[in-house]
Amino acid sequence: MFSKSRINEPGAKMGDTPKPNEPAAPAAKPGADYGHSLTASAPKPKSGVSILSADLTVVGNLRTTGDIQVEGTVEGDIRAHLLTVGESATIRGEILADDIVVNGRVIGRVRGLKVRLTATARVEGDIIHKTIAIESGAHFEGSVQRQEDPLSSGRPAQLPPPGAARSGGEGV
Repeated sequence: MFSKSRINEPGAKMGDTPKPNEPAAPAAKPGADYGHSLTASAPKPKSGVSILSADLTVVGNLRTTGDIQVEGTVEGDIRAHLLTVGESATIRGEILADDIVVNGRVIGRVRGLKVRLTATARVEGDIIHKTIAIESGAHFEGSVQRQEDPLSSGRPAQLPPPGAARSGGEGV
């Protein structure tokens, strides 16, 4: 039912003997290229979560395509794939991510596809989301707005063309 293939074998293994009328496999040569690479076929390992510890204060913006868990203080904007705000964390700035879980304090706008405020969350700012969950006990001061694409620039979809704004003359 199953047969052994020698396609990926650079040379014969010890104990293997060629069958009658079958050519022997060529011996492996050091440094020889057999048309395949071990690293090219191996899947790319997923990077782990970047953790900002409780004793760390960051002043500045953070941006990654990966995941961040904040336990300390960040004074700046954060953009990530998954952002987890720990219970001891304080973020002063806008946070933007596909998935946001707030266990700590955020002072600033929150924009995410999926936003979850746990019972220990303290948010002071507007939340723009596609889906939201707010657990009992969470403190929230601000407005909540649902958008199909909350990760967009945050501007209104239609801006008036330049020069279309009326000046302070009659009928205003």
